[in-house]
Amino acid sequence: MNKEEKRAWQALSNVVSNFLGNKKASNYKELVTELIDSYHAPDCNMSIKIHYLRDHLDRFPDNLGDMSEEQGERFHQDIKVMEQRYQGSWGTHMMADYVGA
Repeated sequence: MNKEEKRAWQALSNVVSNFLGNKKASNYKELVTELIDSYHAPDCNMSIKIHYLRDHLDRFPDNLGDMSEEQGERFHQDIKVMEQRYQGSWGTHMMADYVGA
């Protein structure tokens, strides 16, 4: 990965760890802004979900980590399909699919 791709990957990782989990970080708005900004640099195509995230950030509950076992199982099945599709070549296209899934 080049420098811009690493920045985008790190931004995605920060959002997943500090916003989409059980506890929302106090700086979650900055984390999401960095994610969106970092996706613009390498010209990543952003899914409608990223735009929704940006435009409706204040509507997300404090605890996004709560999910049923059914939701958790579906997530793992989706990730397994993506891992098979990309077979170890993780890049901007994989990140876009991950966020868009």
